[in-house]
Amino acid sequence: MDAAPRLPVDRLLDDPGTRIIVCCGAGGVGKTTTAAALGVRAAERGRKVVVLTIDPARRLAQSMGIDSLDNTPRRVKGVDGADGGELHAMMLDMKRTFDEIVEGHADAERAGAILANPFYQSLSAGFAGTQEYMAMEKLGQLRARDDWDLIVVDTPPSRSALDFLDAPKRLGSFLDGKFIRVLMAPAKVGGRAGMKFLNVGMSLMTGTLSKLMGASLLKDVQTFVAAMDTMFGGFRTRADATFRLLQAPGTAFLVVAAPEPDALREAAYFVERLAAENMPLAGLVLNRVHGSGAEQLSAERALAAAENLEEGGIVDQEPGNAGLRDPAAEADAADAGARDGGAEADADTDVHVDGDADVDADVDEITAGLLRLHAERMQVIAREQRTRDRFTSLHPEVAVAEVAALPGDVHDLAGLRAIGERLAAGVPAGA
Repeated sequence: MDAAPRLPVDRLLDDPGTRIIVCCGAGGVGKTTTAAALGVRAAERGRKVVVLTIDPARRLAQSMGIDSLDNTPRRVKGVDGADGGELHAMMLDMKRTFDEIVEGHADAERAGAILANPFYQSLSAGFAGTQEYMAMEKLGQLRARDDWDLIVVDTPPSRSALDFLDAPKRLGSFLDGKFIRVLMAPAKVGGRAGMKFLNVGMSLMTGTLSKLMGASLLKDVQTFVAAMDTMFGGFRTRADATFRLLQAPGTAFLVVAAPEPDALREAAYFVERLAAENMPLAGLVLNRVHGSGAEQLSAERALAAAENLEEGGIVDQEPGNAGLRDPAAEADAADAGARDGGAEADADTDVHVDGDADVDADVDEITAGLLRLHAERMQVIAREQRTRDRFTSLHPEVAVAEVAALPGDVHDLAGLRAIGERLAAGVPAGA
């Protein structure tokens, strides 16, 4: 890690020019916790922050002491606002965001028809790319309101790092694409003459589509397209505008990963993709990094010591430490005991010696177990170091902040503050 520059997290949070921070990366690497911790730290350093999460696990709400998050930003209590900072949090409601777009860009009658359309209901609830597109729609809405000077985005947990960047374009292209335009053609041609002109071609096309999609679904799609006619151009326009917003200087991307081969491989891919799209990368947050306060004791030495103890050997034979028993010294001790207390004292001495032997055996067993645990930890540390080194050798220019692995899940503001402090420090505790 010597070659990797340190990620200046506090400088990033304090910079008034930083208006959007996007936490992205593979699923299960701590994006939600990182986003929440950044939000808490920025708010307590004087900024007005809103955290937008798309994480279905709802751990963000629990950690911030909010019973539930929804599509409306909610003030988080318990955040130190002495410097004028505030923290709000919200969870993306994909369908509600889509509904808001419809209601905001169509009259009441047309909006009602769209919202009741079965194809729209399926599209808004789970069509591929809808979640990512709506996340970008909501980001654009939050930025336009200008109620907060920092927006922290927790990106959707997607299988591919490309989904977050590509899905808005894909959905926008679909809603404004040739297929939709073909379905809309009959409604665009006025009068009987126009419809007769299209009858032959359209009947062939709709017959084929009916076989592929089913007659009922095709009718729902055509009804949906006719109702959405005036809105299609806006989807692509807004997608393009949000994409430009992500490229703007006020945006900073943080790639979040764990020190594991798969996670860092995807992180490297994401770093390359962000560079290709000219998006501003602030750095890498490496979560769940293991450290030790006794790294001077190698795994090999710890294992050797454990084996020695378990086999009844001697760990350290230097003067003043445990060594082999001296029979002559033991005989002298027994004679002294006999002079002082006779046979009864001898019996007591025998019991005492046996008890000490049992205690020594227990201590040796516990010590050997601890040595083996330490050896395992050192092996994990070495494996993580090799994985990090591979990433930094490929991307030595990427600044890195390491966050030490915690013994349990973060479930409150105190835990988020601890994560924020470790992010700002940039190196794992005990390392």
